[in-house]
Formats: sequence, structure tokens, C-alpha cells
Amino acid sequence: MTTRPNPDDLLERVMREEDRQARGRLKVFFGFSAGVGKTFAMLEAAQVLHAQGTDVVAGVVETHGRAETEAQLAGIERLPMKMVAYRDRQLPEFDLDAALERKPQVMLVDELAHSNVPGSRHAKRWQDIDELLRAGIDVYTTLNVQHIESLNDVVGQITGIRVFETVPDHVFDQADDVMLVDIPPDELLARLKQGKVYLPQQAEKAGRNFFRKGNLIALREIALRRTADRVDADMREYRADRSIAQLWQARERIVVAIGSGAGEERLIREAARLAAKLQAEWLAVHVDLTHSRHPMAGRERVVGYLKLAQSLGAETASISGDDLATALLQFARARNAGKLVVGQQRGGWHRLLRRPGGSLSQRIAAMGEELDIYAVARLRARHDARGENAGRDDSAASAAESLLTRRRRTRGYAWAVVSCAVTTALAFVLNDFLHPANVIMLYLVGVMLVAMRYGRSASALVSVLSVLSFDFFFVAPRFSISVSDAQYLLTLIVMLAVSLFISSLTARLRRQARVAMQREARASNLYMLGKELSALLTLDQILEIGRRHLAAVFGARIAFFLPDSANQLRPAEPEQESGGAHVLKSVDAGVAQWVYDNGQPAGKGTATLPSAAALYLPLTATMRTRGVLAFAIEGANEEERQLAAAQLALPENRQMLEIFCSQIAMAIERLHYAEVAQDALVSMESERLRNSLLSAISHDLRTPLTSLVGSADVLAANVRLDEDARSMARTISEQSQKMVGLMNNLLDMARLQAGVVTLNRQWNALEEVAGSALRLLSKALEGRPVETRLPADLPLLRVDAVLLERVFANLVENAIKYSPPGSGIAIAAHVEATEGGEQIKVSVSDHGRGFPPAMAQHAFEKFTRGDNESSTPGVGLGLAICRAIVEAHQGRIWIASQEAGPGATVCFTLPVETQPALPEE
Repeated sequence: MTTRPNPDDLLERVMREEDRQARGRLKVFFGFSAGVGKTFAMLEAAQVLHAQGTDVVAGVVETHGRAETEAQLAGIERLPMKMVAYRDRQLPEFDLDAALERKPQVMLVDELAHSNVPGSRHAKRWQDIDELLRAGIDVYTTLNVQHIESLNDVVGQITGIRVFETVPDHVFDQADDVMLVDIPPDELLARLKQGKVYLPQQAEKAGRNFFRKGNLIALREIALRRTADRVDADMREYRADRSIAQLWQARERIVVAIGSGAGEERLIREAARLAAKLQAEWLAVHVDLTHSRHPMAGRERVVGYLKLAQSLGAETASISGDDLATALLQFARARNAGKLVVGQQRGGWHRLLRRPGGSLSQRIAAMGEELDIYAVARLRARHDARGENAGRDDSAASAAESLLTRRRRTRGYAWAVVSCAVTTALAFVLNDFLHPANVIMLYLVGVMLVAMRYGRSASALVSVLSVLSFDFFFVAPRFSISVSDAQYLLTLIVMLAVSLFISSLTARLRRQARVAMQREARASNLYMLGKELSALLTLDQILEIGRRHLAAVFGARIAFFLPDSANQLRPAEPEQESGGAHVLKSVDAGVAQWVYDNGQPAGKGTATLPSAAALYLPLTATMRTRGVLAFAIEGANEEERQLAAAQLALPENRQMLEIFCSQIAMAIERLHYAEVAQDALVSMESERLRNSLLSAISHDLRTPLTSLVGSADVLAANVRLDEDARSMARTISEQSQKMVGLMNNLLDMARLQAGVVTLNRQWNALEEVAGSALRLLSKALEGRPVETRLPADLPLLRVDAVLLERVFANLVENAIKYSPPGSGIAIAAHVEATEGGEQIKVSVSDHGRGFPPAMAQHAFEKFTRGDNESSTPGVGLGLAICRAIVEAHQGRIWIASQEAGPGATVCFTLPVETQPALPEE
């Protein structure tokens, strides 16, 4: 069954199709783990296209040395890789410019989540692919489930390995096609053992870590569910595009209809239990009928019900409509939900008030036969200690709203009487000139005017008064309620019915217009606030704009609290207070600090400190809470304050206030990160200047120091000098050599930071590099036992042996400085497997006093020492140089926690590359 498409939806669909035609198509080959065959499946599909005459080019294809995968590239043009300089290496990357210039019909770009080498046009490969798509090129790519941003934490908890290369969800969701590449976990493990996923020495360790069967089963389920979610979204989009109203129950989905009355909690909990039993998604929806107005207590209950449903795992929505059954049916069909849970209406005299079509469930069942309807009995209102009258909110805000409603009704009733009296007087004067039908028209005009201004109650009263007045003054016998002509009896009945109908219709239109105006005002206020905040450059300007808009919309007094460096709140006073600033002075800083620490609102109208004079709201931005807003409405007397509080307590106004706070918090966060970026730029410039000075000083000092060492050595070797003179010469030589070492460190640090060091990467054995470093420090190591635990089967490393020797030398020298004389030093290494491949982990341990706890985070920064003022020589560059060298080799260095006993352990890792072929003997 199809329905007539909405013109706005049709226009949006046409525009969306135009955008799709201008872009290329993205096809993702999706799997739950490496080795399932994503790249192979992509190449198989590419070969089919190539055989059909499609222009296919391989931009990036990672075959990982597999012969069968490499064979699938036969006949397909391969785009040369672009070499990008990074520190001292030339790394291959996808050549985006060459791909755009070549512009094939289909481009193969493997590994969607890949991070590009720094210095590339884009930081991520998915951004390269997006540019290809915008150029009209179709792209085939591959992706593992653990690389989807929203699933990254879940996968990390299961496998114990956190993946840092991720793809935003919208990239996956907006792909034109997703092909799931799936194999059973046992088959994948068999492929792993056969060396079809990793090299044999890597496969054994991977099988003990990431590639455990339990991990693979969980990852497979996540990938299947994520693919099913996408298929479900595609199906709903297909139904919407073709205006298909009939449900396609391909997936269990439940909608529960929430009302504003008491006792809806049972309805929500029953729906949650049903969803859990069926393992289905469920949605809680409230329909705001345009022809009815709920009291504030009812609206507050609706907000509470929606929060309860959300806490139980539901997706919540609030929609508007003229008819409850129609609105619920349309929502269920739009979300492709096959089950609808509604509350059972009360029995007794309430049955007499039901619509002719029957109960709500009956009307929905009559209009939507494909829906399964579940009717749940509502809880009856209980009289307990929390409230003697169920359904009534005894808060001050509700009392104030009741007072406001009574005033409005009293004013409306008075104007209803006045309107009827004026109409009667006018008709009485013109009675000789008007036909009775025209008199009735005058009364109907009065009814319409009262309904437009004062709503349904006053218009109903004026309708009744108008009928009685017409009968009393203009129907024979006049000045009597009795009716002599039976025809006039029908006239009076019709007049009353028409009056009530006009009053009801006018009141409904008036409410709809008021709601539309309120929504427009809220949207306009939010737009103006966002527009002004986006152009501000100082914190004082942001706070002043926030005060002005909040005062204009809510008529409130405002105080902002912002944190200092110790996360203690301080009031942010305006530079100058004007009449429109509305600055709130009497606030409780302790309450504001609690709100900031807990990220929850407190104060008036909340469950926390409700007796406070002000409302305190956290300024929550994307990354953290940026401050607290104290908010209070003041009036000339208590009654006005209660009326203002009633308006503020309305859910829609409270929601708008929270949105205002969010906008202000985001502006503060944007300013904060702009300042951080500026500080980083200044720091970079300062660092560059310092490195230049260090380099210049090092060069200028090395020549005289070298001459000084040479001269001292000559004097120390002169036998004609006495022993004291030669001892003094040896001391001069030793201290000068230490100074030369310090200058070398300064110069190396400057060169490493400047990125001008070129690594001479050769295949080396780790034990040889470590042994060379220990030989250099043989004199300093006299009297110290050194234990080396380096397995004989360690793979070769492709490293710069001179620089890696410096790493070992600096770490061992650091251990010598900060450990007792005669204590031992241990050097250990072993191979460990990670998702990115194998790596060698090296550790250097001593038995000294260890690193101070506060130093572990910044020990590898330049000029950082264990003791700022001590007799231990050095300027704090050794560990900084180690970090620079290790990171240049794509490794990582850190301080390991000491499990038992004193001492310190520094660890670093180096990647293991494919081992070179050994020459045949």
C-alpha cells in the first residue's frame, strides 16, 4: 500500500538524488577481522568490472605478501605510490593528485581507516576517498569492524587491544553499498595457522592474543549486527522514498504510546520487558494533541516518563498531531515498528466518553491491520504520603500556574459577559432594522472574538449566554425564556451547536497559532544567540551576550561561575553593569561548585537543594563542563515571582534554557581551544628558537672543547711534568670530555627536533647494538653487574645502529647516575604480537630510588631531571633524546610501573619488519 508523497519530502529526495549523481559511489567490503578475505573479495569484484570493460585502477592494495591475493591484481592498472618524507624516512602513500588526474571509473583504495603520513594533504585515508567521491570517481575500499568509531571502545573491552585508527560512523553509514565478507572463526583460525593471515612466526603469537576464538565470535556478532542495522536503515529509506505505508516487519521494533496522566510507569516497564524478551528495539513516543492543552503537572509527568523510558534503553520522541490514533499509526509506520503498546482506557462511566470508533487500540487496529496492538492496564492513582490528590502537583510552580489559569479564566468569563451584553445592546437598538437571522450572526461574531482572545471556556460561556439572550430579548414571547414557536426551538439548538463548534474551532486555531509563534520565537532566539556567539573573540563578550539573551527571553538575573586552574569556581563579574545586565549577586558558591563537580543541575525546581533561591545549571560542552550558570527570576512581589517560576518550570522553557546553556558552553570551549592553538603556535616558535640557539652554542663550543681535551691529553702524557701536574691534566681532560658529551647531546637534540637527521637503517642484531653501548660505558660500569636477557632467536631489526646505541647508552648511563654504586642493571628484550604486527619490547632496569610519581608523565621532556638541584651531572636531555630516536624508528618509549622492590624500569618498542632472506651457503 502506497500513500501520496509529501511535496517537501519529494523535493528533498530529488535534491538528494542530484547530489548522489554528482558524487561517485562508495562500496565498502566489511569484515570482523583481518584475514577474512576483504581485499581478496574487493579484487574479485574489480576483476568482474575489468572484464566488463570498466576502467579500474588500483590506488592502494595491501596484499601482505599473499600470492593468491597478488594474483587477483593481474591485468589491473596499478597507480604508483607517492613517497612522502617523514623525519628521516621516505614512506609510501596513496597519490591522491595522480588519482584525480587519472580519474578512472573505479578506484581501489584498501584500508579505509588508514592514517596518512604527517605532511599529507589529509590526515586520514577516508578523507582522500571523500575527495575522490566528490570528483565523481567510484571507490572500492575495505574496513574492519573495530575501526568504526562508535564500536572502538566495545571492541577494545572484548579484545584488550585499543585501535587508534578509526573511521567516523557517518562515513560507513553514507556508503552506497556495504558487502559483508564473513567466514566462520574456526576457518579463520585455520587460515592463521597456514600462514595466510600473518607470517608463521607472527601467526603463533597473534593466535594467543587477538585471534582467540572467543574474541572472533564476539567480533563476528558485532559486525553482523552493525551490517543488519545498516540494511534496516536502507529498507526504511527505500520505503520512505517510495511512500510505502505498509509495514515490512523484517526486524522487531516496538513503539509505546505515553500519555500525560498518572500511572504510565507500568506501561513503560511492560514495554521494556517485552522488548527485552523479543530482543527488539523500542521507542517511547508522546503525542501532543493540537486541540488539547495539558496542565503543567501533566507536562512534567510526560518529561519524567520519557526520561524513565530513556533510562530503560528506549529511543524517545515527542510529536504533535490532531488525532492520537492517526499520529501513532503514522509514527509506527515511519519507524517500521510492527508492535504498538498502548494503555488500557478505564472502564465505568469513562466508556460513555469514548469516540464512536471505539477505544484507542480499536481505532488503531481498524486503520492499521498489520500492527500488533498490546493494551496494558494503567496503574490507578494512589493516595499516599507524597500527595493526597493524585495527578495534582502541589509545588509552588504548579500553584502559581493554577493561579495564573484562574485569573485568565476569570478575565475571559468577564469579557464573555461583556461581549454578550454589548452584542445584545447593539442588536436591541437595531432590532427594527435586522432580521432575526442577522441578530444570530452578531452573536456568532461575538463568540468568535471571545474564542480568539480567551479560549474555549470563555467562548463556551458566551455561546450559552448568547442563546439565552437571543431567546430572552428577541424570541416571542419577549423577556421570557419560554418559546411559543417550535421553529425557534430548533433555531436555538442549532445556534448553540454552531456557537460551540465555532468556539472550539477558533480556540484550537488560536492554540496552534500560539504554539507556532512560541516555536518560532525559540528558534529565532537560538539562531540569534548562536550567530552572535560565533563571532565573539573574548570570554567577557560571550558572557555578556549570554546575560543579555537570557534576561531578554526569561527576564532573569544571571551569574556565571568559571573554573580556575585548580578547578575551583570563581564568579565571573561583568566589566561594567548596566541596567540590562541583570547580574545576580546573591548566589551560593558552594552549590555552584557541587553542580560543576557532579555535572548535574541543582537549586530551585530540581531534586537537589530545591529550597535554594536560584537555579544552578552546568555549562556542559563536548569535552567537559566549562562552568556553571546561576539563574533566578525576581519580581516585585511573591505572587509575581511564583508566576514567573511557573513559566520557567514548563518543560519546553526548561529545555530551551538548557539549550542556551549548551550554546554558551560550546562558545567557551571554542574560545578555549583557540587559545590552546595560539599557545601551541607560540610554544612551537619558542621551541624552534631554542633549538637554533642550542645548535649555535653547541657548534661554537665544540671546537674549543676539543682543543682543550687534546691539550690536556698531551700534558697528561708528558713525563717531564711531575705527578700532580699530570693528574690535574687528566682531570681537565675527563671534565672536558663530559662537557663534549653534553654538547653532543645538545646538538643531537636540536638536530632531532629539527627533523634533519637521516636514519641509516640497516639490518642489525639487537644484542650487538646493546653490547656496543655497554663497551662504550665499560669504565663507568666498573664494579656493577650487568644482566642481559636477550633471547638468541630475536629477529633482526632494521634500525640506525649508531642512534640505537645512543638510546642504550643514555638509558644505562641514567641508571648509573640514579642507582647506588655496585647495584646491578638489567637489559631484557622479547617479541610480542599486536594487531599491527610483531614488535620487540626492550627494558632497562636498575635498583635505584626510581622516578618520582609526579615525574612519570613528563620524564621524556627536554631539560627534565630527577633532582632539580643535586650533584648528579646532566641537564635532563638523555631521555628526551631516547624518545626522539625511538619515535623516529616508529617505536614507543615509556616508564614501566615497578611491580616489586625499588628501582626504575624504562621500556621501549621497535617494530619487526619482514626478515631479509639469508644468503645460501
